[in-house]
Amino acid sequence: MIAEMSGNHNGSIDRALAIIEHAAEAGASAVKFQTYTPDTMTLDGPQEHFRISNPDSLWQSRSLYDLYSEASTPWEWHETLFKKARSLGIVPFSTPFDASAVAFLENLDAELYKIASFENTDLPLIAEVSKTGKPVIISIGLASLAEIQEAVQTARDNGCADIALLKTTSAYPARPEEANLATIPEMIELFDCTVGISDHTLGNGVSIAAVGLGAKIIEKHLTLSREDGGVDSQFSCNPEELARLVEEAGQASLARGGVFFGPTKREEASLMFRRSIFAIRPIRQGELFTAENTRILRPNVGMQPKQLKELFGKAALRDLVPGDPVQEGDVAGLN
Repeated sequence: MIAEMSGNHNGSIDRALAIIEHAAEAGASAVKFQTYTPDTMTLDGPQEHFRISNPDSLWQSRSLYDLYSEASTPWEWHETLFKKARSLGIVPFSTPFDASAVAFLENLDAELYKIASFENTDLPLIAEVSKTGKPVIISIGLASLAEIQEAVQTARDNGCADIALLKTTSAYPARPEEANLATIPEMIELFDCTVGISDHTLGNGVSIAAVGLGAKIIEKHLTLSREDGGVDSQFSCNPEELARLVEEAGQASLARGGVFFGPTKREEASLMFRRSIFAIRPIRQGELFTAENTRILRPNVGMQPKQLKELFGKAALRDLVPGDPVQEGDVAGLN
C-alpha cells in the first residue's frame, strides 16, 4: 500500500510530515514523493501549448510551469521527509523526472523508484533509473502495449531485475468504468512481473476489485482533508479512507487465495448438513423402498440423493423405523 503525497503538502513541510504520520498510522507500507522542479518539467513559455486547455481538467487554463511550481516538493525537504518515514517504519521513495533527480535520490539511499505514466515513454529516464539496480515501478497510464513492452525491455536491458507495473487511468479523478481492470491478469501473463494499480478514483471499490484480479500493489493519493484544497485534493483519499482501504485490501488479498474445489478444512464439518435418504414410515424387512416410505432429508448420514431412483423397487434387508437413514447395506440387490 503506497500513500502518494504528490502536491498535497500544499507548500507546507509540516503538512507533509503530518501526511507521512497519517500514512503510517493507516497501515501504508510506503509513502511516495515526486522529485522535480518546474524547470526540469517544462518551460515557462508564452505559447499556448504550455497551458492546459482540456476543459475537463482540474487544472484547466493553468500554465504547466505555474502548476508544477505549486505542486513540486522542495528538494531541501526530501532528507527530512525520508528520515521521518523511516523512523515510522514505512519506506520512502519518489518519482524522479530527470537524471538530476535520480542522482539526488541516490544520495538519499532511495530503495526503489517510480516512473510516472506521463514519463513511461521517456526511455532514457527509465534507463537511468534502471542502472541503479533498484526495483522500479512503472505506471502504464496512456501507454499502448508496444510502449509498455519498450519500457519493460529498456528497464531490463539496463539492469533492473525487479519491475512492477501499475494499471493506471491517467484522468483526475478517474471513473470506475475507465479502469479496465480485466487487463491486470493479462499484464501478469504478458510481462511475468508484479502488477498493481495506481488508483485515481474516489472510494475503495476499484482498488479492492484490482486485488481480486491479482494486484499486489495499490497506490493512492493521500491528503489530510479534501476540504483543505490543493492541486491533487479532489482525487485523494483522507487518512480514514486509507485505513479502511488497507484493511479491506488485506481481506481481499486473503480471499483471493488460489484455484480450489471441494470443501476447505473448516468446511469439512459442514458436509454433515448435506442431505441423504431416510425412512419416513416403518419399513419391514422384505418391503420395497418407494417414494411413499423414503425421503431426502438432512443430515448427511445415509445413502446419497442421487441414489434415490436406484433404491426404488428394491427390498429392505432389515426393519427400519421413521428417522433411520437408509444405508447401502440395508438394500437388497444394490449394485
